[in-house]
Amino acid sequence: MKHPVRPLLTAAVTRLREAGVDSPEQDARVLLSLVAGIEPARLPLLDAVDDAQADLFDSLVIQRAVRIPLQHLTGRAYFRHVELAVGPGVFVPRPETEVMTGWALEQLRPLVFQMQRPLVVELCTGSGAIAKALVDELPRLRVHAVEMSEDAARWAERNLAGTGVELHVGDMARAVPELDGTVDLVIANPPYIPLDAFESVTPEVRDHDPALALFSGDDGLDAIRVLTQVASRLLKPAGLLCFEHADAQGESAPAVVAAHGAFTAVRDHRDLSGRPRFTTAVRARLSARMPG
Repeated sequence: MKHPVRPLLTAAVTRLREAGVDSPEQDARVLLSLVAGIEPARLPLLDAVDDAQADLFDSLVIQRAVRIPLQHLTGRAYFRHVELAVGPGVFVPRPETEVMTGWALEQLRPLVFQMQRPLVVELCTGSGAIAKALVDELPRLRVHAVEMSEDAARWAERNLAGTGVELHVGDMARAVPELDGTVDLVIANPPYIPLDAFESVTPEVRDHDPALALFSGDDGLDAIRVLTQVASRLLKPAGLLCFEHADAQGESAPAVVAAHGAFTAVRDHRDLSGRPRFTTAVRARLSARMPG
C-alpha cells in the first residue's frame, strides 16, 4: 500500500509542534527523507512511501516527540562543512559554535598562507566537531584534540579517522604537557551550565547530552577556570585562546581570563543572534600568575 507524503508530513508536524519541538516542519522533513533514502532537498519530488517506510516514519516521529534529539535518530550532525557521526554518549554540536570556529580559522589562515603549520589544541573535543572542521578548511594545521569521556572519545575517534588530528583521552587539566609553550591556538567548547540551571535546559540537551559536557559547578565557570590555566601553559607567547560560554556569561567568562594574569587583549564576541557567545585572549609574554 502506498501512503501519500503530504498527509504524513501534516500529521507529523502537528504531533511535533504539540510536543514542543522547536522546528517541527524541518524535523518532519528530515525524518521522512531519512526513511525514504533521499536527501531532504529531493523530498518535494516524493509522492508516496510504502507501508514499511510509513511505519518507520511514524516510529521516528514518536521518538522525536518525546524529545529524543533529531541527530540521535538520524545518527549524524553537520558542523560548518563537515558531517559527524553522533549518538548517545556524546554532545551534539550546535550552530553557535560554528561562529567561534570561524573566528579561529580567520586567525590561523594568515599563518598558513605564510607556509607555516600552526599547532592547535582543542580541549573538550566531544564528537571532534571543531577539530575536524579546522583541518577540513585548513589542512596544513597540526591539531591535537583532548576528551575526558571514553564514550565521547569513541565518537571522536570515528569522526577524526583519516583527518590527521591526534586524539588524546584524558583530563584536560593534565593534557599534552609535551606541547607546553609551543601551541598557537587553544580552542574549546567546555561545559558551562550552572548546576542549579538543570531544570531550565531543554529536554534534548538535559536528558540526552552527557552531563559531563554540560554542567560545570555552581556558577558554570569551573571548567573555564581550568581551561584558562591549561591554556596558559600550552600557548606560546602571543598564542591565542578562544572558548565558548553561555549567553549569560558575557562578563563573567572574560573576567575569569582577565583575573588569571597570563593573558592580554581579553574580549568577548557575539553569535549570529547577537548574544554573547565566546571569549578570546592573547597569551602574554609574562609568566602566568597563579590564582590566589
